[in-house]
Amino acid sequence: MYNKDFYKKYIQTFLELNSKINLVSKNDEKVLWEKHIFDSLAIKFFLEKYFTLYPSPFTLLDIGTGGGFPAIPIAITYPEIEVYALDSIRKKINALETIKSELDIKNLHTICSRAENIKEKYDLITSRAVAPLKIITEYAIPLLKEHGYFIAYKSLRTSEEIKDAKQTLKNFHAEVIDIISYELPLQENHTRNLVVIKK
Repeated sequence: MYNKDFYKKYIQTFLELNSKINLVSKNDEKVLWEKHIFDSLAIKFFLEKYFTLYPSPFTLLDIGTGGGFPAIPIAITYPEIEVYALDSIRKKINALETIKSELDIKNLHTICSRAENIKEKYDLITSRAVAPLKIITEYAIPLLKEHGYFIAYKSLRTSEEIKDAKQTLKNFHAEVIDIISYELPLQENHTRNLVVIKK
């Protein structure tokens, strides 16, 4: 696991890029750690619960990675995971490639494409702030290996989104097996959920 100095370098590099490319809003720059990095690293709650017996290394695809959340914090913190950051916007992928190069993150791989064009299958798939669960599930589940997990980062409308996605999940022979709740370290109440879906 990387130390705080490494994360400081990551944040500095990210903010320099964000001044040129809109990876996150200017308001979010002040809470980059609390709102984006800490949130991304909530994957630890899932890994501790479900992956203690899973063979390592394994692969993770982050659909609609945008500014690299949760892909980059996961890649930094878990070098044993081969992380694939997927986004269709080239300038965002270029920014992630700069971060990968500057920090020498060997287990981070970038893909500039759309989810429906991907042919590989992955052990884990993540998605954060991309689309409602009903929609993102249609893209994620076909890309999972057998017995793979899809982890959707969700907030206020979690229960409603799961209800809306019920038929889609059934169509893909997938089910929600867990909802892991946690709080972001922000002043206002900010409850988040990892929706764990098993194929």
